[in-house]
Amino acid sequence: MRTLTDQLAQYAAYHRDRRNVATHFVGIPMIVLALAALLSRPSWPLAGAFALTPAWLLFAAATLYYLALDVPLGIGMGVFAACCAAFGQWTAAQPTPLWLAIGIGLFVVGWVFQFVGHIRYEHRKPAFVDDIVGLLIGPLFVLAEALFGFGMRRPLHDAIEARLARGTRVSD
Repeated sequence: MRTLTDQLAQYAAYHRDRRNVATHFVGIPMIVLALAALLSRPSWPLAGAFALTPAWLLFAAATLYYLALDVPLGIGMGVFAACCAAFGQWTAAQPTPLWLAIGIGLFVVGWVFQFVGHIRYEHRKPAFVDDIVGLLIGPLFVLAEALFGFGMRRPLHDAIEARLARGTRVSD
């Protein structure tokens, strides 16, 4: 398994323009919320108000992967995933037209933000085109970039930038 630095450097190579990264701060959370909403039907009641859904299964698996890469970031992603899954559970309880409008609307608008960032600002294809794992790394990248913006995880940031400077940048 590639390391956290490997994964984030690979993804960062496709996201060098700060305006593109900014579009990802909007688009990626919208897409994750859309997945939470759309994958919260069907549901299987378990205990109390909790119901097992495909969204919970997806987010649990993703969180385990994030935890394997880095425990603190994995915990942060787990909290975010739980909030998204709870939103999805609420959305799934709405009438079908509203549930679909929320899920599909978030999904489409989120991807519009992604592609605008890549086409207008980055002028290169999204990372997932060359490596499908980029779809899983995108949300982790947003969290890491937010932490870097607050001056946190400086050694990780510096390791990613050093890797990019040495040529980890992926060709188009």
